[in-house]
Amino acid sequence: MAAEKKFENEIKKFLSELPKTWFYKNWSGPYSKSGIPDIIACVRGTFVAIEVKAPNGRASELQKRNIRLIQESGGVGYILYPKDFSQFKKDMKELIKG
Repeated sequence: MAAEKKFENEIKKFLSELPKTWFYKNWSGPYSKSGIPDIIACVRGTFVAIEVKAPNGRASELQKRNIRLIQESGGVGYILYPKDFSQFKKDMKELIKG
């Protein structure tokens, strides 16, 4: 299994165990919009977007722009690498607490 897919599965498992959380895996294809984050979630009423990256992955300029626009719109956006997963989990648990 590719590193990014394995990491994505870890993220989805974590999100599925959080209370008050809904998420959706965005599947890219010929009819989907480019640059949409890999995982879209709602964590205790907060919009969360996650662009999943393998350790050696790089976000495109469009992906960076979309995450920035989500953040500027009041949502929470991540370009998430495995090295940052512990902090991400802490952040999500804080969102749950309110």
